[in-house]
Order: sequence, then structure tokens, then C-alpha cells
Amino acid sequence: MRQLKPLILLIALAAAAIFWSGHGTSIGGRTNVFPTTRSASTDAGLPSFLPAEASATLDRIASGGPFTHRQDGVVFGNYENLLPQEPRGYYHEYTVETPGADTRGARRIITGGTPPQIYYYTDDHYRSFRAFKVAQ
Repeated sequence: MRQLKPLILLIALAAAAIFWSGHGTSIGGRTNVFPTTRSASTDAGLPSFLPAEASATLDRIASGGPFTHRQDGVVFGNYENLLPQEPRGYYHEYTVETPGADTRGARRIITGGTPPQIYYYTDDHYRSFRAFKVAQ
């Protein structure tokens, strides 16, 4: 058993390193692809899972607005507990426009940190998230 403890520890450390280095993880049943970086003013490096409309949302987030919807920038409560646990106020939500929709639709970008350090995308109104990073 003593010989297994170092092996188990090594496996746990390797799994943590893979998770935190961004080789992929699952949040809400989807595989996340990160770190994907992009500059706020260009689509170069835009993760393939993001719709084209996300670029405008990311540009508004980077410039501090103005935002299309009054709810943009409000605290996201993470009531679904699908994102890592952080203190209230850590996460904020922003609308990603849905062409032809009469409402805000289901697509959002959630940022973590002030200024944002991590970004999450959901296209199913908080049932699942995909993480990505934006170049500073």
C-alpha cells in the first residue's frame, strides 16, 4: 500500500495539472477547450464553439460597454453550481445576441474576476458552460 501512495499522488497531481493548464475539462456535461486566446478587437483565435456574435460582446466587455441589455454586467449567481465556487460578485453575465430573437435568447458569456481572468460561454441558458481565455 505504501508503494501505491506515491503513484496515486502522482496521478492526482498530473490530473490537476492537466485541468489547470487548460487541456480540457467538463462543466455541465460539455468538453471545454482552453486556453483559447484572442485579442478583443479581432476574431483571430476565437474559439470555434463561440458564435460570431460573441465577438461584439467580448469587445463591449473589454471596453466597459456600452451594453445592449440592462442586465449585461450584472452579478451571475452561479445558482446551478456548474462553475467553480467563488465569492458572490466574482461572476458577471453578458448577452450574446441571437439573430432574429425577440428576447435576449439563451446565449451568454460569463466572466470571472475583475478584471476578467476567465470566460465561460453558454448557449443553453446556464445548463452547460465552455471555458475560454481572452488575451490581455
